[in-house]
Amino acid sequence: MIIIPAIDVIDGKCVRLTQGDYGQMKVYREDPVEVALEFQQADLEYLHLVDLEGAKKGKVINWKVIQEIQEKTALLIDFGGGVQTTEDVEELINLGVNQINVGSTAIKQPELFIEWMKGYGAENFILSADVKNEYVMINGWLESTNFRLYDLVEKYMKEGLEYITATDISSDGMLQGPNISLYKNLRKLFPTIKIFASGGITTLDDLTALKDAGINGAIIGKALYEGKLKLEELKLL
Repeated sequence: MIIIPAIDVIDGKCVRLTQGDYGQMKVYREDPVEVALEFQQADLEYLHLVDLEGAKKGKVINWKVIQEIQEKTALLIDFGGGVQTTEDVEELINLGVNQINVGSTAIKQPELFIEWMKGYGAENFILSADVKNEYVMINGWLESTNFRLYDLVEKYMKEGLEYITATDISSDGMLQGPNISLYKNLRKLFPTIKIFASGGITTLDDLTALKDAGINGAIIGKALYEGKLKLEELKLL
């Protein structure tokens, strides 16, 4: 299981939300590039980079941050937040982003997401499903949908989907542990897809539980910034 630290960006700064609430935003660092370099210096290879402004506004906003992290680190970046046009996809690929998270577009424009997977390669995309009570939320977690997570994954696996990040909104930012049952259900239903877990991961025991559940990657955010997990501990996993 790979460990993926997270950087969420608003106004060019490194922030975290609680349960996806933009009203509960905390700025942790002024310079996301410095944070990314610290992750790299800790021998981590991956980075989950989210443009929270982009997710809310429906278009990528923080291009400068993406470009600077891409230029100044060797981290393998999966990026999400407001990717809704083919021009965005091509720009991100040209910048060298490793994978692109697609959330709202997968709900609102399914034919476009399928077109991207077939045109640019399914391995370059992650279905980003933000979930509340097993139903998917979109537009920066501000809008509910009638799509059940499992139905959405099944739909896109038929079109070649290889990767999914599932974020349990109720757990995110709460530092109370991930929704293990959600990930066990996903693994049981979809034994071949690569699953990344996000939301609530706080301790080494949480990471062990996810690994035992057969999860491929764990995204860690607030626990790192609050000192619940330390970078040097992650080297031992």
